[in-house]
Amino acid sequence: MKDRKQPETLRLRLAMPAITANDLEASVAWYRDVMGFIVAEEYRMEGELKGVEMKAGAVQFVLSQDDFAQGRDRLKGLGLRIYCTTTQDVDELAAQIGARGGELIQPPTDQPWGARDFAVIDPDGFKISISSED
Repeated sequence: MKDRKQPETLRLRLAMPAITANDLEASVAWYRDVMGFIVAEEYRMEGELKGVEMKAGAVQFVLSQDDFAQGRDRLKGLGLRIYCTTTQDVDELAAQIGARGGELIQPPTDQPWGARDFAVIDPDGFKISISSED
């Protein structure tokens, strides 16, 4: 076994972005009906829907309702892009997402590093890139 660097470095196994939505129910519908995620779990407080865990393959996103404490006009998603990889055909996925109303901000494109990817933007301005595995 190879000796590990000491002190041990951080080794994570999953990243789960938490996305704050202006309209949680509309965002859940978009991720489910446009992107193809499934609802894995709902989080309620006193009967009111406050968050939803969405799942696509091994990837999980958590959507939560914005409480607007920082204002209703707060821009979201600036400076952030979520990168996901898939073994599925990215051209077909992009076509399906576009046909279901998704806004492609980048069509399927061959990248210099060998991947092919496309990008969408969610209702709150969060950017998601989906890439073929190299």
